Amino acid sequence: MSEAGEFVDYTLQMESTWEKAAEASERLGAALKVYGASVGAVRGTVRDALKRYKNLDHDDITALSSELWAQPVFERRLAAVVLLQTKVGVLVSTDLTRIEGFIRQAGTKELVNPLATDVVRPLLARLEGRAKDRADRVLERWAEDPDPELRRAAALATGAATP
Repeated sequence: MSEAGEFVDYTLQMESTWEKAAEASERLGAALKVYGASVGAVRGTVRDALKRYKNLDHDDITALSSELWAQPVFERRLAAVVLLQTKVGVLVSTDLTRIEGFIRQAGTKELVNPLATDVVRPLLARLEGRAKDRADRVLERWAEDPDPELRRAAALATGAATP
């Protein structure tokens, strides 16, 4: 694991409480493990990581998001979402492939909704030309996919549905 990934994972574990873990486990079911860190702690951890590791470029951001997502732990995956939300300006149309994988593996609307509305939607809004055309085709494919969460994400990202 990268130094930044270790920092995020360790900090999230240190920010956890058993009370929050129990509540989150009940809410999320068995699909994901939980540490028990609050949403605020996750956001603060990502903010601190970006201050500590200032020189992360596009490839570093996307690699870190994948690294955090790799373990089925809610807070790690939420940190990946927050990272992508924060750095959506560096994302490109080809990152939709990675995001599609995240949506398929999310296991909860609590991860799908912000990926669609706070990552995919602003990414689509700033794309132009061929990149926009490619991204539109990807979202059209998502809208027809058998996976209901991917269809939901397409609808949310294009404004066809509300969270």
